[in-house]
Amino acid sequence: MVTDGTSRSSVYMNDMVVGQYSSRVGEKSRVAFPKRFRQVLGDTLIVTYGFEGSLIIVAENNWHQLLSGTEDKPFLLSTARDTKRFLLGGATVVELDAQGRFIIPEYLKKFAQIEEDVTFVGQDKYVEVWSQKRWNEYNESMQKDINTIVEKLVNSIEKQ
Repeated sequence: MVTDGTSRSSVYMNDMVVGQYSSRVGEKSRVAFPKRFRQVLGDTLIVTYGFEGSLIIVAENNWHQLLSGTEDKPFLLSTARDTKRFLLGGATVVELDAQGRFIIPEYLKKFAQIEEDVTFVGQDKYVEVWSQKRWNEYNESMQKDINTIVEKLVNSIEKQ
């Protein structure tokens, strides 16, 4: 584990992004993407709407994995169309600059209620971006409810 005592902690694995980093959104909505995440995902990324009020960042070459749950579903199924519409309609390609920064489009900032500070959360093949305030609230709630969450997951697996 890498820890500097301030705003970040992560574990680095060759093909996974894990851990979390905090960053400040600068002028012109520019934010630095964590170096350890860049090493795995590269410099060409896709940013889109996420779940629970976050954004999702995925490497361009992993984009289809993000859509894998919808690609084999019939076009007539409205939930598949809605999910694709949500993810594809909100997506934008970003190129990181020499310092690893990118601009968060205004519509994505508004969706995620991002103001000054963000938290990047590694999720294996993708990264979530949260307003730091919302992440702290969500994370605190999740930590209180983790036993219930795990029990529900185990019960749903057992029913399959």
